[in-house]
Order: sequence, then structure tokens, then C-alpha cells
Amino acid sequence: MGKKSKSDHNPFHQRHQTVKPEQIFDFPMRLNKYIAKCGVCSRRKAVELIAAGKITVNGAIQKIPYTLVEKEDQVVYDGKAIEPEENLVYLLLNKPRDIISTSSDERNRKTVLDHIDWPGPERLFTVGRLDRQTTGLIVVTNDGDLTKRLSHPSHETKKKYEVALDQDLSELDFQKIARGHTLEDGLVPVHEVRFLNEKRQNEVEITISIGRNRIVRRLFESLGYEVKRLDRTYLAGLTKKNLPRGGHRLLTPREIVMLKHFT
Repeated sequence: MGKKSKSDHNPFHQRHQTVKPEQIFDFPMRLNKYIAKCGVCSRRKAVELIAAGKITVNGAIQKIPYTLVEKEDQVVYDGKAIEPEENLVYLLLNKPRDIISTSSDERNRKTVLDHIDWPGPERLFTVGRLDRQTTGLIVVTNDGDLTKRLSHPSHETKKKYEVALDQDLSELDFQKIARGHTLEDGLVPVHEVRFLNEKRQNEVEITISIGRNRIVRRLFESLGYEVKRLDRTYLAGLTKKNLPRGGHRLLTPREIVMLKHFT
């Protein structure tokens, strides 16, 4: 038997779902949507790239996100022509500590994409970012529409976190959190808060849908607690079942449908 190639050993070498560009795109299409569909980034980030003059259409810088793009137009980002992704990729990662959630890092720290080491040509990005010290679930994909859906506040994507504090959570502070505590940037509505174990009242599970930066840490810190450990155990219907810390897997077709249509 011949020697197996590296890709033969990598379960991610096989595509989870293949969709031809003609099936993904309806032309004409808004420029920011086109960029997201090409797997460069989310639609929101695409608007920023366009406004910064980093996108050209048929050789001219285009700064209007809602410019309509035709199928035959050439769109260029970072000196390279971008085209529709032929394969939509959906991964779930149980992020370990000391991993950066962004696609790249100016300080050359290890990122989620470095950790996954996806073997295909697709340009992946993360959905549901976590800070460096927070562990737990992150979706990694090149589907810009799904990224928008899971990130937009109007969809109220539910997330559950297990929180270990440096001291017991008092009854007064428990009630403050349950009712909705206000930080400097606004109210933090909470779907549910509960103790993981009544005998250890420094360990709490909190369910939220708000997505502001470091919101869980800031919530507890504002009440005088230090967060010693923070782990996201649930994201938009996805759980950590059979997914060890640092592990990642392809989403099932059923999970993809759930995220796109029912979350």
C-alpha cells in the first residue's frame, strides 16, 4: 500500500457541506454582503473595510457598502481578487485558555485558527468571541450570513457561562444580577442565574443573550468579585457534549439548520 498523505489523516479534509457559488449568490448583490459571502469577514466588518478604502471593484476604490455587485465584477481585497466560496465550513471549538479568538494577532500570539489548523483553502473566522483567558464554545465558519445572524442583538442568541468567583456570591448581589444590573454602558439583562452547587456558592451559571465586550467578567467585577474561571458551556443551542477542552468538530447538518433557521 502507498504511503498516506497528511490529508488522509485529517478528518477535516473531507468537506462537511458543499454549495456551489451560483446557489449561494443572487445577483446583483450589495458589496458588503458579497464580501461576507466570499468568506473574508462578517457583513459588519465588511462595512468597515469598505469605508476604510480597502476594497476595489473593477479597479476603483469603492467606499459605499450598499453598492450593487454583478457576477462578472472583480472585487479585490488586500491586493487579491476575492470570489465566492465553493464550500461552506461550520466548526465548533471548545476553546482552551491562552488562545486569541480573532483571526490574527498583531503580537503573534496563538489564535483560534492556528489551533484548528484547517487544511482547506477557505478563509474562516470566529463567531462568538471569547477573551484570552475564557474557555468554551466558539463557532468557526466562512458563512457571513450565519455570522451576522448569531452576532446581531435582534436574534438574542443565548449563551450560558459557568463562573467561578473568588468568594461566595451574596444573596443581595444574586438578586441584583437576576433583576438586571446596570454597568457604565447600560443594563445587563439576564435570562437566568443559578448556583451550580448549593454547597459552593462561589460557582454560578448565568444565561444571557447580550454580547458586549467582556460582559460577564465586568458584571461580577462591578459588584466586587474577581472571576477566577469563566467557561461558555452553551451557544445558540450547541453544547460541549463529547467535545473535550481544545477539541473541535464539524457541525452536523441538523445543527446547521438549527443555527440558520431556529436560533
